Amino acid sequence: MDLPFGTDRDPAARLIMKGPERIETARLVLRRPLRGDADGVFTRFASDPEVTRFMGWPRHQTIDDTHTFLTFSDAEWERWPAGPYLIEFKADSRLLGSTGLCFETETIASTGYVLAKDAWGVGYATEALAAMVELARQTGVLTLWAACHHLHVRSARVLEKCGFAYDGLRAGLAKFPNFNPGQDEDCRCYSRDFPGPGEVSGRQ
Repeated sequence: MDLPFGTDRDPAARLIMKGPERIETARLVLRRPLRGDADGVFTRFASDPEVTRFMGWPRHQTIDDTHTFLTFSDAEWERWPAGPYLIEFKADSRLLGSTGLCFETETIASTGYVLAKDAWGVGYATEALAAMVELARQTGVLTLWAACHHLHVRSARVLEKCGFAYDGLRAGLAKFPNFNPGQDEDCRCYSRDFPGPGEVSGRQ
């Protein structure tokens, strides 16, 4: 994946580094969500109880919830180098799910993914997440982190395949509104560090 920006990590330069709105991998297209994607997002994955079980956001009950997500996506893309991406199967443009980067600062971001049930078990999660790792590196992120519910072993394996280091189990870290509403749940925490200029990281 060849991204069109430099490697200057000066804070002023970082403000204008923008990620591409479309990324292609071997089998997938990752692209910025559009307002017209609402119906697809809602029906394919965001309203599915099984798909959203371990998500940190409430399952979409109506299409208005999906429009709220798209408004959030536009705001993230406006403020930061990148934001949410939709995942499509390259061969037929079938919507598979979503991934992205969520920036906390110019150098710290988190990532994750969600996939429709018919996209499970064939490596799409690993392929999409690997693209997010490279995007984070290219946009000047120094620390990329992710967390998953302690029972969600499949997500933990995907993170490990993509080179994330296991930082431990944190008790009561997050709420999972579609799994156990109102309760703080234990999470497996992972991170990847990217070296700045002149630095060498042992956790790439």
